[in-house]
Amino acid sequence: MIGIIDYGMGNLRSVEKAFQYLGCEAKIIDDLKMIRDADALVLPGVGAFPDAMELLNKKGFSNAIKEEVKKGKLILGICLGMQLLFDKSYEVKEVDGLHLLKGEIKEIKTNLKVPHIGWNSLIIRKNVPLLKEIKNGDNVYFVHSYYLTNGDEEDICAITEYGIEIPAVICKDNIFSCQFHPEKSGDVGLQILKNFAELI
Repeated sequence: MIGIIDYGMGNLRSVEKAFQYLGCEAKIIDDLKMIRDADALVLPGVGAFPDAMELLNKKGFSNAIKEEVKKGKLILGICLGMQLLFDKSYEVKEVDGLHLLKGEIKEIKTNLKVPHIGWNSLIIRKNVPLLKEIKNGDNVYFVHSYYLTNGDEEDICAITEYGIEIPAVICKDNIFSCQFHPEKSGDVGLQILKNFAELI
């Protein structure tokens, strides 16, 4: 079972429906036992990084997620959920993340309109199982004002361009993440979710 973590912020139903459309067993989970029992985890999220970390810490989810991922359980971070996997963010104030991946989340500084909202194309840097059947130039749907900086270059599997280069897909070992919303990205997004489910 794919456990979609409900910590009070996120587009949970649309992620759940996308997995169910693909025929995957996926369930919204909101307690520590379910986090431990799930075969794989999805960490979605919409909103501000400090609020999200406060909720994860308050519910005891931060430690549970870190423990499960360190044991080898697969996790997929989506949008804000992706950003939470990294060391820290400077959104509103400096706040520690989950420290599962190296990098810092900073505000997008560009001449283009921020937030970065809408369809943008992927530039694939590394062929990985999460991107199976995804082609260079495929479009996915973004909604964000902050992005990953100072990450490990070898973990960045795809980027997008929005005045600056924005890491769009980051994978390391059993940790997978997308800055965009695969559940809102049509057939391309569904393929990415299918690829994740097939890794379990």
